[in-house]
Amino acid sequence: MVARRFLVVLAHPLPESFAASAARAVVQTLEAKGHQVDLLDLYAENFDPRLTAAERAAYMEPGYQSPEDVLGIVERLKAVDGLVLVFPQWWFNLPAIMKGFIDRIFVPGVAFDHDKAGGRIVPQMTHIKSFWVVTSTGSPWWVVHLYMGNPVKRILKRGVAAFCAKSVDFRMLALHDMDRATEEKRKGFLVKLKAAVASI
Repeated sequence: MVARRFLVVLAHPLPESFAASAARAVVQTLEAKGHQVDLLDLYAENFDPRLTAAERAAYMEPGYQSPEDVLGIVERLKAVDGLVLVFPQWWFNLPAIMKGFIDRIFVPGVAFDHDKAGGRIVPQMTHIKSFWVVTSTGSPWWVVHLYMGNPVKRILKRGVAAFCAKSVDFRMLALHDMDRATEEKRKGFLVKLKAAVASI
């Protein structure tokens, strides 16, 4: 097995949350397999998700430069070949801080470049080989998949990973019906999560 480098990004304001437990499970399992892991806790590191006017104005211009307050995170992303996002789904969507992470970090010159011919974008996160998502939903499986069409997976798989990384291993592991999940069900999910992560 070749040791790899992973960035695990956690988006939950409560350190005792299930999402935090899942992030710890991911980190511990990856480290036990000999991988290097960088945990980015967006709330703990006081990440500002707001895209500024200056950022937006420069977005389509040549030579986009990330602002000083996110340069460190950009470098952390560039240094890894695996990415794991851990968050709960709120209103069938990403938490605002995770959406802001994508808005401010997955930018031109980092995640993609604009095709000079126009109309397309060119993936730049070719170093990312694994793009995993660990999440939970308050609604049961049938509401998320049959009624809503699993919007978070579609957004992240088709709208982010496919455009920014090339031939990436995208996987999403979700605990559904979280609001009614028993302690046994939650522990069972963590067991399955560790087994899945150990296979990376």
